[in-house]
Amino acid sequence: MADSGELRAVLASIDREDPGLCAFLDVRPEDALARLPAASRLPLAGLPFAVKGPTGLRSYAARRLIAAGGVPVGSTSVPGPGTHWQTWGLGRHGRTVNPWRPDRTPGGSSAGSAAAVAAGLVPLATGSDGAGSVRIPAAWCGVFGLKTTNGLLPSPDRSGLASAGVLAASAAEAETYLRCVLDGYADVPPELPLSAAYSPDLGFAETEPEVAAVVRGAVRRLEAAGVVRLGGGLDLLDPAAAWLAVRGGDAGPPEAEVRAENDRRLDAFFARTPLLLTPVTPNRPHGHEGPGDTFSTALTWAFNLSGHPAASVPAGFTGDGCPVGLQLVAARGRDAELLGAAGAVERALWGPGAPFAHVRGLRG
Repeated sequence: MADSGELRAVLASIDREDPGLCAFLDVRPEDALARLPAASRLPLAGLPFAVKGPTGLRSYAARRLIAAGGVPVGSTSVPGPGTHWQTWGLGRHGRTVNPWRPDRTPGGSSAGSAAAVAAGLVPLATGSDGAGSVRIPAAWCGVFGLKTTNGLLPSPDRSGLASAGVLAASAAEAETYLRCVLDGYADVPPELPLSAAYSPDLGFAETEPEVAAVVRGAVRRLEAAGVVRLGGGLDLLDPAAAWLAVRGGDAGPPEAEVRAENDRRLDAFFARTPLLLTPVTPNRPHGHEGPGDTFSTALTWAFNLSGHPAASVPAGFTGDGCPVGLQLVAARGRDAELLGAAGAVERALWGPGAPFAHVRGLRG
């Protein structure tokens, strides 16, 4: 997939663009070029990718991608000291910016991975998602993001909330990732229309009207295209206190009951309906001053508590040019089915190929 000239072009593009984007913590051109001859004889044939954070190269997913012939080109930005882990990235040149709106954050904590993919610097980058850390930056940077079923792939997170994931130019690129990192993976083409339910708020979130309108418009287009057939919705209990207690290691009976009740509701829902649709976040990307009192995780962290796989597919833009994500959630262990559904959603909304051309391509 990449010869020496193509890989050098990728590295040159990173060198040219990253001082303004700040998506990378470090770039390793000599190491990448040294890996290429051996990688070119393997299935991924030298596909360049990026890894999340300073320890990303040691992650299970990165090791599997390298074994399949992927070539890591560098480590992407994550939140730095004194920043909110939910929404920030700090690269080697400074604060990571959103490629669509440099005055806005790309989201976090997989900030640099999303920004690098959105800018067209790499086709995929590894991530991890403990509360929405793949899905939120994917949504705010207009790329595809997948959080795998909790426990499906090894994770160092002792709380059990974090799961491995990927940021990619499309669901097809994400499938390349999952095929490499998951033993026995087989794609599952969707049988359309998919029975689905849509909720703008899961019964508790205060979703911005324009964000909800963008996602609802995308869902209507999916209905019209025969991709989904909508049924009843789903309400959950607000998981905020339960998530925070589990992360802090001090969950008591009230938090345990909220988690158990949401599990009961989700199990009953997925027993009859294979797909849940929501906005990824209740808000658009905020500025670099921080999120204020808003939990950008309001619609994502329930599925870290429950363990369900979830994806972010680009849904469109708000009037001020901010990308909005559509969240797709499936039953536990149905990651292949979720990717198949996401691919059908992408094609219906955006046609073949990546959901949008990357930012530089659109802006000329």
